[in-house]
Amino acid sequence: MPMGYQLRQVSVPILPEGAADIRVLHFSDLHLTPSRKNEIADIKSFDGLKPDLVISTGDFLAHKKAVPVALDALDKLLDLPGLFVFGSNDYYAPQVKNPFSYLTKDDGSRKLGPELPWAELAAGLVARGWHDVNHQRTIIEINGTKIEARGTDDAHLNRDKYGEVAGEPDPKVDLAIGITHAPYLRILEAMSEDQLDMIFAGHTHGGQVRLPWPGGSKALTTNCDLPTWRARGLTKVQNDPWLHVSAGMGTSPFARIRVASPPEVSLVTLEAAF
Repeated sequence: MPMGYQLRQVSVPILPEGAADIRVLHFSDLHLTPSRKNEIADIKSFDGLKPDLVISTGDFLAHKKAVPVALDALDKLLDLPGLFVFGSNDYYAPQVKNPFSYLTKDDGSRKLGPELPWAELAAGLVARGWHDVNHQRTIIEINGTKIEARGTDDAHLNRDKYGEVAGEPDPKVDLAIGITHAPYLRILEAMSEDQLDMIFAGHTHGGQVRLPWPGGSKALTTNCDLPTWRARGLTKVQNDPWLHVSAGMGTSPFARIRVASPPEVSLVTLEAAF
């Protein structure tokens, strides 16, 4: 069976001299429902990429019965070290709305559906050893490199409270990363001020609808205040942290359209800077 997603592969020269490479599987925005059999099969194949660390930047769910579906789809990955935060669709079921509203300027209003069993999902992931970094800091060691990870809850619903994890990284670590669902500039700027090395985010769907453009395609929106040229993949601005935005795997069940922004998962290889 052919893959229903694209694999984005990038390398980031960010580790100390002599450090062993770290293969990070970064995925986001699964938007799982029990009926998404092909997507579930794709997720089950991710372990074949042989990652050392898994990072999920949220929106696992899109249905009240999707928690066991998600835990089953991720079963093999849950045997690996993992870090996660949540997005808005982990808390509330999607609602029917005008799909073109995604392309209009965000006025701050939110149309929320019934609450989803996010606490059950968190408990299931943590029970298998993944670290919940929603407003938490943790230190893990991967291939001999000590990594401090900190995260925020979903900024799209204004649940982010970066002040709870703010501050300089632990001096004993080799690498400091930030994890958030929606890459609003207020979070990126705060993490930059704390001199983090890299940030992982999702939420944008890569723009979801992209236009043909010289050199590839161009996103029309990021569904937040992140500039559209940073809608997916690896980018960097001057001395700010590296930013990797996952274009995600799924869509809302009510707007299952992606134009020139196919579902994707990323393999981000962290390597020595020298």
